[in-house]
Amino acid sequence: MGHREDLLEGAKQCLVEKGFVRTTARDIVNASGANLASIGYHYGSKDALLTQAFIALMEEWGESQGPARAGEGGSPERFRSVWQGFLAREKQSRPLWAASMEVALHGERLPELRALLAASQTEGRKGLVSMFTGVPEDELGEDDLRTLGAFYQALLNGLMLQWLFDPASAASAEDFTEGMRRAAEGFKGA
Repeated sequence: MGHREDLLEGAKQCLVEKGFVRTTARDIVNASGANLASIGYHYGSKDALLTQAFIALMEEWGESQGPARAGEGGSPERFRSVWQGFLAREKQSRPLWAASMEVALHGERLPELRALLAASQTEGRKGLVSMFTGVPEDELGEDDLRTLGAFYQALLNGLMLQWLFDPASAASAEDFTEGMRRAAEGFKGA
């Protein structure tokens, strides 16, 4: 690996261990074995590097969910299966979700960070819609991402926030599926 890749790996390690706000450029240098000047040379700034590291961690998280899911796309079984997969990795995902909440809270103070993450949301939404519906990502349209993608993303962020606050009272996959069933039932008369 070269300095660029070493820096990215070091930044990912720091995000998991310290979070976005508490990570310094020196922390990244210590974790990566690279030199301080290489952050600016390869990424422009510490925040840009941490943003790339965060995006890489989110992509790795998405890939770790694997393709194996129960039920047909759009079915209650698929819905439950996807949430079970997310929650089964809750402990490993906790640092990533904590960093995600940090980024959300500090994004307005870091406009370049916010812009990079906003641009990456489309990819995240594609992955989520594909997981829940079974439709390949390359077959999804803009409308799918704007509606279903935003919906699944809001559910995921909300559930992970519950788990960050209090895992003991957070919804299980079964609870979440039953809640979805009840909400959908309420739409029948609309």
